[in-house]
Amino acid sequence: MIQLEEEAMLNKKTFVNLSASELINMALARNEGVLAANQALNVSTGVRTGRSPKDRFIVKDAVTDKVVDWNTTNQAIAPEKFNVLWQRAEDYLHQKNCAFISYLKVGADTKYSLTVKVVTELAWHNLFCRTMFIQPDSINQSTIHSDQLNQWQILCVPGLVTDPLRDGVNSDAAVILNFSEKRLLICGTYYAGEMKKGMFSVLNFLLPNDNVLPMHCSANVGKDGKTALFFGLSGTGKTTLSADPARALIGDDEHGWGDEGIFNFEGGCYAKCIDLSQEREPMIWDAIRYGSIMENVVLDPTTKMPDYTNTSLTQNTRAAYPRDYISPRVDSNKAGQPNAVIFLTCDLYGVLPPVARLTREQAAYYFLSGYTALVGSTEVGQGSGIKQTFSTCFGAPFFPRPAREYADLLMKRLDYSGAQVYLVNTGWTGGAHGQGGKRFSIPMTRAIIDAVVNGDLEHAQYEHIPGFNLAVPTHVSGVDSTVLNPIKTWPDPAAYNQFAKLLMSNFIENFKKFNNVSDSIRNAGPVL
Repeated sequence: MIQLEEEAMLNKKTFVNLSASELINMALARNEGVLAANQALNVSTGVRTGRSPKDRFIVKDAVTDKVVDWNTTNQAIAPEKFNVLWQRAEDYLHQKNCAFISYLKVGADTKYSLTVKVVTELAWHNLFCRTMFIQPDSINQSTIHSDQLNQWQILCVPGLVTDPLRDGVNSDAAVILNFSEKRLLICGTYYAGEMKKGMFSVLNFLLPNDNVLPMHCSANVGKDGKTALFFGLSGTGKTTLSADPARALIGDDEHGWGDEGIFNFEGGCYAKCIDLSQEREPMIWDAIRYGSIMENVVLDPTTKMPDYTNTSLTQNTRAAYPRDYISPRVDSNKAGQPNAVIFLTCDLYGVLPPVARLTREQAAYYFLSGYTALVGSTEVGQGSGIKQTFSTCFGAPFFPRPAREYADLLMKRLDYSGAQVYLVNTGWTGGAHGQGGKRFSIPMTRAIIDAVVNGDLEHAQYEHIPGFNLAVPTHVSGVDSTVLNPIKTWPDPAAYNQFAKLLMSNFIENFKKFNNVSDSIRNAGPVL
């Protein structure tokens, strides 16, 4: 039954804690989306089909001034500007016919979880948060109203556009974090991922104070109880590779790592749909059904069948679905210390090996570097192509603190757990992207991941790749050994050396910005 309450903020009837089916019905009645043939709610996010990093701000005040790494990603805004815009957003919502409120949680470990009051203009945005965040009764229903000190509030009003001159922002949209007030304000953008990544940034700011490493990674557990972590940017394999029928999923994107182990920040998954295949990704395919949300997926006008190959709206087509739609999964949404840590890198140059074992210092180097590719226009302004990037900590847009703090925590966690780190290339081999190379197949990468998580590579024989100074196995079960050493896959070794030196130079140049790391970490990277 739909619950109603009067809110002083709105002075209107608001719909509170609706079920998924109620929110779907409301979204359909309000023409916010349509049901696809697979019964998922399909919506459009308009001109912004990805995050808007240039429109993201953090309120600069006594709480954040000396803690945040202020840069072009972590942009400062004055408290006065935020307060005026927040009031304008409340006034805007006051004029609407209705609003939607849900009380949810982020963080599956009760010691670190936060209550989140989600207030949205749209029903489907509330459904998105209900899908992606954690339902209170799955943690402790009794704490939901007694957790006011830790409660955050999201206010999402996409219909309210901002004015750069008036509001002190950069465009007609703004995403603003206020850590003193525990508020996240989103204006002018319909892309739901801003709410999810906004709360991720909150935990990334808070958890290091508790000696917990926040991570942009997926995680799963084998039948032997061994846990694996998969770091990587969107489109490099985090969600796909962690959705493994032989292993139980913890989560596909955001986790914390503390003394007691791993815990998920979320209660749902957010998968890219571009070129989604039932054959290659059956678990994700089956999870997109009633109760799920598809963003910007083109439907056949007659049959309403999704066309996952159609990129006419964006390459960043998305599906949000409850974690419960994936089986097998870890019901507690957390696990013990990891045994294997995997850095997923999408190498456009085709010169990195499909897998390499990293030393402790190399782990810090490649974690800080975050080398990979931007795949599928996750951010506004990326365009439709694919390009190289160095995204610090494999998630630079979401980490408010200086990178060194997260790297130090990683090394501390590796020392504590004894986990082995591997670099896994899900990008190109035999040549560069667009110049004769081809991308590693999902089945081949899965075979490599199997060898990592099963412990086979702990006892494998290794050879040394000069320049990159990487140790690569000479044999992996189910994988053609000729692809393990990348130079052997190139028809022209001289061309390989040319591109390898180019990538090594890029690594070295990028790493110059980390001027406060030890020589042992700096020297663990490529050497020309």
